Amino acid sequence: MPYRKTELLKSVDWFTILIYVIMVVAGWFSICGASYEFDSVGMFDISGRPGSQLLWIGLSVVLIFVILMLDADFYDIFAYLIYAAVILLLIATIFLAPDIKGSRSWLVLGPIRLQPAEVAKFATALALARLMSGYGFQLTTLRNFVKALFIIFLPMVLILLQKETGSALVYFAFLLVLYREGMSGYILLAGICAVIFFVTSMKFSEIVAGITPVGELIVMSLILFISTALVYVERKNLLAIKVIFIVTVVALAVGGGISFFFPVNFAYIILGLIGFSVGYFLFLSVRGWTTHYLLIALFAIGSVGFLYSVDYVFNEILEPHQQIRIKVSLGLEDDPGGAGYNVNQSKIAIGSGGFAGKGFLNGTQTKLKYVPEQDTDFIFCTVGEEQGFIGGTIVLLLFGILILRLIYLAERQHATFPRVYGYSVASIFLFHLAINIGMVTGLTPVIGIPLPFFSYGGSSLWGFTILLFIFLRLDAARGERL
Repeated sequence: MPYRKTELLKSVDWFTILIYVIMVVAGWFSICGASYEFDSVGMFDISGRPGSQLLWIGLSVVLIFVILMLDADFYDIFAYLIYAAVILLLIATIFLAPDIKGSRSWLVLGPIRLQPAEVAKFATALALARLMSGYGFQLTTLRNFVKALFIIFLPMVLILLQKETGSALVYFAFLLVLYREGMSGYILLAGICAVIFFVTSMKFSEIVAGITPVGELIVMSLILFISTALVYVERKNLLAIKVIFIVTVVALAVGGGISFFFPVNFAYIILGLIGFSVGYFLFLSVRGWTTHYLLIALFAIGSVGFLYSVDYVFNEILEPHQQIRIKVSLGLEDDPGGAGYNVNQSKIAIGSGGFAGKGFLNGTQTKLKYVPEQDTDFIFCTVGEEQGFIGGTIVLLLFGILILRLIYLAERQHATFPRVYGYSVASIFLFHLAINIGMVTGLTPVIGIPLPFFSYGGSSLWGFTILLFIFLRLDAARGERL
């Protein structure tokens, strides 16, 4: 039965729209609390940030109407064209954007400033969904997997060239989509392990027990444990587990005995055990003609290589300001007046809100402008101070409900295109939420990404609005794909 426009109001997911409205309204009040000055412009004056954000919200309503009125097939048919246009815009931004706080990510058009990186997310999601919905597409083939990675990482690289690291890192969220669509769990595990190994090696980099670097020892032990655990989880090969366990016990016992007479670097012993395990896995792979053990061996080799590259990446590739932010986040340095200032002030603001908060426009930390970027990247500290633990919890619950709802909507799709796009939307929101809240509370380094619908900015609001409502339009049309 052909889809009729008159049925749109009935088929669109109003529950998600309600959550969107609540969050946008709450975000506007938070921006008021963070930036409104009693002796300055009025709250509805567009020359001030509350009034300016209200204008962007009003324009978003028009944008939503346009998105919902377009035929759902429009986004499928023109996905690649939209992606190509955004890629060209990102390239132009590298050369045309002025230097603002060390990055070239904003196009200035008179009184209007546009950040193409924000709209690139929905364009990438559309292109990825278009690729994966192609006839006979299988993500498990190397060629298709490379195509998917190219679509994801091309805008990421262009945004990195704009020196906008935070926005670029968001594109790692698409790996969750690939995992849902059949990507090997080893790749996702490798990514998670890379983060754990990096943080662990950095955290304990300066601790030495005898002549054994503690950070190196811990990471080596994790590599050996995870590699061995994978053998059991996938193949239930108890013999392999026993062999590795016995060799490990013997090696550590011998090393412990020698350490009473000579200094012993136990990290080297674990490294030798990893080498033995890799050789054993390769033997099992050849004997059984299976790639499973080969993948585990490659995981172990790659992990060791990654471990020994951490120092080079940190010291030679990362910028000095990125290095100090990571060190402050990991507690390796205390820089309350520099790199740690934003986070320390944010924690103070959130803590001062207590359980119930100080009330709307009554936040002292925010009113006295102690927290830099308190109406953009650090907007959550305003929520914490004015609305307290209760308000912060409600905001987190709203995001949780929204993400779970998006996953539910994605799973009920009858076609690949809307499902892949829906998971892209959910993954992007999840990544933004986790990193932004972690950044504001000091759990992750400060990388500067907005909190969806709360942080001030027209580009951010429009980017997330387009991202969300394209999916709601696709979901509303699912009946015609039966």
